[in-house]
Amino acid sequence: MKRFYRDASLGRDEHGFRVLLDGRAVKTQGGRPQALPTSALGDALVAEWADQGEEIDTTRFAFRDMADHALDIVAADPAEAIAGLLPYADTDTLCYRAEPDEALGERQTIVWEPIVATSEERFGVRFSRVAGVIHFPHPPETLQTLRAHLETLDPFTLAALVNLTSLAASLIVGLAAIEDGADLDALWDAASLEEDWQAELWGKDAEAQARRDRRRAAFLAAARFAALARTTETA
Repeated sequence: MKRFYRDASLGRDEHGFRVLLDGRAVKTQGGRPQALPTSALGDALVAEWADQGEEIDTTRFAFRDMADHALDIVAADPAEAIAGLLPYADTDTLCYRAEPDEALGERQTIVWEPIVATSEERFGVRFSRVAGVIHFPHPPETLQTLRAHLETLDPFTLAALVNLTSLAASLIVGLAAIEDGADLDALWDAASLEEDWQAELWGKDAEAQARRDRRRAAFLAAARFAALARTTETA
């Protein structure tokens, strides 16, 4: 698609902060007003439009796509988004480990245990650790508490969390990534530990590395989206 506008800017109306293309407010892909909660997030979406060339590259609309998902999908049915997140906690990658006396198991304990323990302390829950791949459930109270917490999140944070959690295969990592001051590089490395372990054993594959880099970029973008959506200036 050819670029159909000259200028992208940020405005504000009764709905919230709005991206303006040649003065006209953008709508979501579902046809709703694309009302953004903060000017910081609005500026990030404006930058995506402003940085487009003569041909529009839709793969460079990471923030726009998350905003539209938040407004078109998550806001319409947050319970469905939450229902999709909870299974990641039930089978969280960070809770399923190799045997503790194996080299991989030792590394998993060193890297994963502090993240899991911090999450337990933050939410007042307990996660079951499993040696192997056979499912072992967490206490029912853990999932109930996590559900209650997810129900307090706004649609923009939930939309970011859906991306973070699916990319990491871990709700524990996803929730940690939306905390203020989160060490995103360390969290991504933790989520990629087993993949990196295999690469150390068998060598790196260029195609696999490129895929990992794309997923890391998407992870960092989702975390930034969540941070921008919760700045102090609100609509």
